Amino acid sequence: MPHETLCLSVLDTIGNTPLVELSRITRSIDGRVFAKLEFLNPGASKKDRIAREMIEEAEAEGAIRPGDTVVELTSGNTGTGLAIVCAVKGYRFVAVMSRGNSSERARMMAALGAEVVLVDQCPDSTPGEVSGADLLRVEERAQEIALDRRAFRADQFQLEGNSRAHYRHTAPEIMRQSGGLDAFCDFIGSGGSFAGCARYFKECDPAIQCYIVEPSGAAAFAGEVVTRPNHKIQGGGYAISDLDLVDRAHVDGCLQVSDADAIRMTRRLAKEEGIFAGYSAGANLAAALQLLQGKHRGERIAILLPDSGLKYLSTGLWSQ
Repeated sequence: MPHETLCLSVLDTIGNTPLVELSRITRSIDGRVFAKLEFLNPGASKKDRIAREMIEEAEAEGAIRPGDTVVELTSGNTGTGLAIVCAVKGYRFVAVMSRGNSSERARMMAALGAEVVLVDQCPDSTPGEVSGADLLRVEERAQEIALDRRAFRADQFQLEGNSRAHYRHTAPEIMRQSGGLDAFCDFIGSGGSFAGCARYFKECDPAIQCYIVEPSGAAAFAGEVVTRPNHKIQGGGYAISDLDLVDRAHVDGCLQVSDADAIRMTRRLAKEEGIFAGYSAGANLAAALQLLQGKHRGERIAILLPDSGLKYLSTGLWSQ
């Protein structure tokens, strides 16, 4: 079991999350899906890993000092992770988030001591459906605050600590726990978890196939025309064609998942596997099942379950 010794702070509980085989969902399918339960991190998402990595790398480089302020844009998960890390380390933290993201996330960050700045969506956007244009508004406000307050910008789209957290920890954990893989697929936001995991997997075995997952109608990374920027899969799918952290040499293909399939698979995770996760978990599972029903029939596929279903109670994810 992880964390068998006394931890000196909650930061020591980040990582070493369980890997669970989804044997009930795949009972009638030829192949196996291994799901990494990232919502069991203390902030209930995979982003706790990158928050700790980015801040500790900044400390080592002298880019941040006691009493400084940290600023970052977030859909809620990176902000929660940074709020936890900053609370333990004594930094002030400002989270900049679109009003289109679920309200639970803003409340959680505020409870952890963060100052939460909410940014209005674009006039044609819908609450719960954050587009790349909405994210651009959040980015502009984050830049303004960082400049005004002379704050450290924990830029998850640029800082290598984002992908390094997954290269150093998440992917090695998956390899140890699984005993071996044939493929990996990952829904992209900043691209950090895909980048770090794919790099590690390719170094272990170049034959492991790594796939980008995007929302249907917003698959800009795959080179498709964006027709549905306002999709429901929160935390990613921002229709960004170039992600600085992602090495395209590690991308073996791109998959698209509809809102309906992401929601359906998230609900199946809860009802059939007892796993209460968020939209992007359902998207990753839907993509993995596409692979098992196609070129990876009979093989082993790893996915991340990035965050908890508790972060979406105010959305339509759980309405019947």
